[in-house]
Parts: sequence; C-alpha cells; structure tokens
Amino acid sequence: MESEIARRGVHVSGSAVPLAYVADLLTWRQVQAILVAGLVAVTILEVIRLGIGLDWWIYEYLTREYEQDNVAGYALALVSTTTVGLLAPPTIAVPALLMLTLGDPVSGLLGSGKIQSVGSGRYLELILKSPRALAVTFGVCTTIGLAFVAPLAALFGGIAATVADGIKPVIVTYVIDDNLTIPLASAVGIAAGLAVI
Repeated sequence: MESEIARRGVHVSGSAVPLAYVADLLTWRQVQAILVAGLVAVTILEVIRLGIGLDWWIYEYLTREYEQDNVAGYALALVSTTTVGLLAPPTIAVPALLMLTLGDPVSGLLGSGKIQSVGSGRYLELILKSPRALAVTFGVCTTIGLAFVAPLAALFGGIAATVADGIKPVIVTYVIDDNLTIPLASAVGIAAGLAVI
C-alpha cells in the first residue's frame, strides 16, 4: 500500500508542468521543451534498465510486477503526454495531461482496483476496473475538463479517459498501461467535443 501511495504521488507531481503553464509561469513552448527533455531522459533510463539491467531500489519500489520486464508506466506517461503536448493546442492538452496526472491517481485511491479479467489470457485479456472506480474516474476527469473547456468537450474527454482507465488490454503478456492511453484518449475526446460545439 505504501508503494501504491508513492506511485500516486509521482503521478500527481506530473501536474506541476501543465499547472505552471496555467499559472503563467511557463510558456507553452517551455512546457513542450520540458516534455521532450523528460521523454529523452526516461527513454535513456528505460534502455539502460531493460537492456543493461539498471537495478535501482526506486524501480523495485515504484514499478508494478508487470513493468519489471516491460517499459514502465512512467515512461509510457511521458510518451503520451509529450505526444499530446506537441500535437494538441494547450486548450486540449492541459486538461488531457491533468486527467492522467490528477484524475488517474485520485480515482485509483477512491475507487478500488480491478473487478475482473475477460478473455482467454493466451493472446488477449482485458482487465476491467470496478464500476465504483469508473464512476470516480469519470467524475474527476469531467470536472478537470470543465475547468478548461465547454461542458460537452469536458464530457467527451471524461468519457474517453474513463474508458482508457477502465479497460486495460493485455496482449500476449504485454499490458497496455493506462498511462499511455488516458492522455491520448482524453485529448481525442476533448477535440471531438469541441468540433461538434
């Protein structure tokens, strides 16, 4: 439980960069530069960890079992947040990033864990979260969206983030982590909502 809370703390710390932009402490170009620099740094760390065998205690403490031999969630988060930060305008990117850095950890703490696995487990398995966890994710992410975009766009973003958070595919043995899918899905959802307004 202690390492789970620490993981959530790392998640929340990722809010500092988009919130610094909101507070007018950073320009969007600076945010993009920080995201790219972070992605380069974690790529190097993951190549060393998985290729050479970097065995720091922090990895044992903060990574889940399925991340031990696969790309870790923090690296996937940087892949998706950097992609969103480079491709989407701040109006879309900021709430999408916060849906990962705030929405995911809050829903993880308030709405407990997995409900079931669906599929044979041989080639494809889906790990589904509980309805309570999904409700919390939807509420938190939609609320985050409302702070930045029109209600319909916030709703679409909240739905997309909830689906990304609530359904975790496992292909063969590789888990498609929600750190990768939440920012991408929520950005697409927000953009779709803005397009139909």
